[in-house]
Amino acid sequence: MTRKFETKVRAEAYASSVGAVLLLAACLGVEVAQAQAIMRTPTISVPSRTPTISPSIAARAVSIDRGPRTITTARISIARTGPVPVLPYAHYSPNLYPACTAAERDAGGECLAQPDAGGGGAGKAGKKSAGKGRGSNTPVAVSLRSFANEFVAEIDGALSIADADALARRHGLARIASENFPLIGATFGLFRITDGRPAETVRREFAADGSVRSVQPNFRYLLQDQKSSVPTEGDPAQYVLAKLRLPQAHTLAHGANVTVAVIDSGIDAGHPELANSIADNFDALGSGEGPHIHGTGIAGAIVAHARLMGSAPEARIIAIRAFGGTAGGAESSSYIILRSLNYAAEHGAQIVNMSFAGPKDSVIERAIAATAARGLVLIAAAGNAGAKSPPLYPAANPNVIAVSATDQQDRLFTASNRGNHIALAAPGVDIFLPAPDGKYQMTSGTSFSAAYVSGVAALLLERNYALKPEALRMTLAKTARDLGSPGRDDLFGDGEADAFAAVMAIPLDSATPVAAASGTTKREDIEKRRDEPGIRAIEQPSLSSAGDKSAISQADRPATR
Repeated sequence: MTRKFETKVRAEAYASSVGAVLLLAACLGVEVAQAQAIMRTPTISVPSRTPTISPSIAARAVSIDRGPRTITTARISIARTGPVPVLPYAHYSPNLYPACTAAERDAGGECLAQPDAGGGGAGKAGKKSAGKGRGSNTPVAVSLRSFANEFVAEIDGALSIADADALARRHGLARIASENFPLIGATFGLFRITDGRPAETVRREFAADGSVRSVQPNFRYLLQDQKSSVPTEGDPAQYVLAKLRLPQAHTLAHGANVTVAVIDSGIDAGHPELANSIADNFDALGSGEGPHIHGTGIAGAIVAHARLMGSAPEARIIAIRAFGGTAGGAESSSYIILRSLNYAAEHGAQIVNMSFAGPKDSVIERAIAATAARGLVLIAAAGNAGAKSPPLYPAANPNVIAVSATDQQDRLFTASNRGNHIALAAPGVDIFLPAPDGKYQMTSGTSFSAAYVSGVAALLLERNYALKPEALRMTLAKTARDLGSPGRDDLFGDGEADAFAAVMAIPLDSATPVAAASGTTKREDIEKRRDEPGIRAIEQPSLSSAGDKSAISQADRPATR
């Protein structure tokens, strides 16, 4: 009996030991798998700016650092061949514009008013407040859509600064700023309630003053970048070039002597990708902030010319800082956007890139109409508020080319806005762009789609400086590569932009552009780079691409540059 008992005990002890060993091995196996997954994060190399134009790009998994994870660290020794740089994922400005259902929208498609976020306002949920004065009917101080207790008002242009201050004091307001805007031939001021009275009451009283032409909220605008949920395969530094056929287009035009105003956050003019491309700077905020990741990326999508390639690498940028950093992301306002548009129109811009979105704004609508009347091409991000969002502005303005975003597989970016105002689509998911301090970023959003199209527009204007905005828009539409359901749709508009087909559709104008005589900078390294072997030695592919919506006349093909 004793021997049997001892044998049983030994057997149980052996089984327990085997189980413990197996459990330990399983635990170590899990940790090893996790560690290998972490270490498989590759170095994302930025290739030289001479790209391969083959549409079939070798796919490789790109793993992006999305923040710390809590795991148990296994004691594993792994040989490292060298430092692995971590590429920051840009996620600075999440979209804050409120989406809403059809039942919560007004006749214009906008979300209805919500209670005042900041200052005892009397905005009524469910319907617009009807002011009795001569001002706008737009709801005042709506949460997230405008700055609480602030008004933008058109005032009598004959008023001096002292008179404007006296006007503000009569109504219990503080004048924050005021100036004349030649773009729309009017004087506007920014006013703030200082005594805590209900915003709607103050608005009505202020609008009834004889020196006040109109009053509206100081609406909020947000940059349109947003990180994507799933990494894509392929080299994000290259797929945009093949999609837009930029290498082929650059055998014909580079955007030389074309000026693009970028209304955005601060731009790092010292970045190698942007060297000698910033022709002018204007800080509409007067903030003195440093370069910002969004504005630097937008400029890079247009004019990058070192290790990356923008859509118009020889264009000139007017860097207009209109968005400043806050705790929740970079934002701007009606008054600042008005200052920015006025500066762009008054300082020789031919194209205005607006990679931001917000509500419909009567003051900005007026400024955009005046800008378009001067012959400027206006291009804007459709917005990142998704399928249920109402139309966002300025993209939904009929004078603006609205651009939605696509990924490497030609699918619509999940967060991209839709609507019958969408004109074109362009790559905007996992885009590789410059970032401040000589760094690079990977980011997503309709912001960057709009920037690439702004560069393509610059290529067309180099070909024909006298090209009118409507003709340019029609060219982009007719040469776009159809995506989604056949023909025009609410997701991709007329399709994905095709830079090469669009450039080929514009007959070469040999007249010297007016901008060439302006004396503003044209990069010193342009001719040198054109002479480098292999830089522009790219055979032009056949024009009869199956994706082209229209055939382009071979008679338009220019002599080799």
